[in-house]
Amino acid sequence: MVRIGQIFRSVMPFSTDGVDNRAISNRMPGMLSYNEVLPKRIIILDGEPYEVLSAWVFRKQQRKPVNQTKLRNLKTGSMAEHTFHVSDKAEEAEVETRTAKFIYSRNGEWFFHEENNPSKRFSLPDATVGDAGKFLTPNTEVDMLWFDDEPIQVHVPVKMDLKVTDAPPNTRGNTAQGGDKVVTLETGATLTVPMFIKEGDVVRINTETGEYVERV
Repeated sequence: MVRIGQIFRSVMPFSTDGVDNRAISNRMPGMLSYNEVLPKRIIILDGEPYEVLSAWVFRKQQRKPVNQTKLRNLKTGSMAEHTFHVSDKAEEAEVETRTAKFIYSRNGEWFFHEENNPSKRFSLPDATVGDAGKFLTPNTEVDMLWFDDEPIQVHVPVKMDLKVTDAPPNTRGNTAQGGDKVVTLETGATLTVPMFIKEGDVVRINTETGEYVERV
């Protein structure tokens, strides 16, 4: 992991308990107080967009509180840690959500087009699409986050229904895998499912966890 050094310092005083409502309500647009850097926020550090994955506000003995965060660079996928102090401010990224349609993937590149304009195509690398991309089928609509007129994050639908194209037979009394087996889906992805699932079935997947939900 890397540590990020560039942050914005504020001359506005904060209460030592970390809860100064006036400072929060009167902050400049686009600027976040140290205790507003929370999960799901997207901030700018060193000119790069980072998603806040976790945040922990705590006090070290008699010292002022700090916010210890874990961040993910939305351009490179790299992870980082940073501790925000009471006097720190972070710039909130100006992002836009647009709908796009998935076309196909090839050699680590994922191709999409704008929702209502198939001629407007663009591609993203594996690191941007993430593991959930393996559940995408052609023409699936996704929400895409844009920063500085560049796509930086893909939100795959949380639930996807996919057909099982290959499944080992269900052998009576086979409990070696705890009643589960691994099947292949129409996208080529593999999935652990209950033993009763067979080829041709349609199953629902939670793309956030990569787990089987139910047979459709």
